[in-house]
Amino acid sequence: VLDTPELLANRAASGFAARARSAVQARGEFTVALSGGSTPAALYGLLASPRFCGYILWPSVRVFWGDERCVPPDDADSNFAAADRALLSRVPLPNANVHRMKGELEPRLGALDYREQLRAHFGESTTRFDLVLLGLGPDGHTASLFPHTQALEVVDSTCVANHVRTAPVAPWRLTLTYPAINAARAVWFLVEGEGKAQIAAEVLDGPENVLALPAQGVRPSDGELLWMLDRAAARLLK
Repeated sequence: VLDTPELLANRAASGFAARARSAVQARGEFTVALSGGSTPAALYGLLASPRFCGYILWPSVRVFWGDERCVPPDDADSNFAAADRALLSRVPLPNANVHRMKGELEPRLGALDYREQLRAHFGESTTRFDLVLLGLGPDGHTASLFPHTQALEVVDSTCVANHVRTAPVAPWRLTLTYPAINAARAVWFLVEGEGKAQIAAEVLDGPENVLALPAQGVRPSDGELLWMLDRAAARLLK
């Protein structure tokens, strides 16, 4: 728990840079799945700043996404567009190292395309990211794993199209599944603000109900699970 959103972003940026450097030294590359939403914006800005940018070996970073709205990549609601503005266009990251979800495709074709991208990079063995960044929605969703949607039941695929009838924008989404997320070496939740306090307490302290609170289904099988919250978001935790 960090006292302010600024300290949360700094903690996440420091950890991101350290993990990136360690992964490159150990395996020659750092693979990260970025999150959408507003909370990561401060993190992305810090990573692109002089304080952190030069510390990260960007030519050895491979960027993926946890989810995407089914919209074109230049759409205001695109997770790719948000990350590109805040981070990707501001650091020396080769275009070939950016593996975006193609939200402009028909949803099921977009999911198939991303599964092929993951297979091409990770091979036929388990897709294993070095780091997956996640947020927490007010309804307990994370990535585009929304309550009571079909994607929650998937056990044999890394990426699927998920229809979210309650979504006010782009009801069709592309999302990593639990098997892909839970195979990661590290999964971090970034949660901030008074508006997230109740749902954070339900997810972390309440009874288990993954169908209603999909964030509870994130349990890395052989990796680190870290929740970073600012003081406002953590105020109801036991």
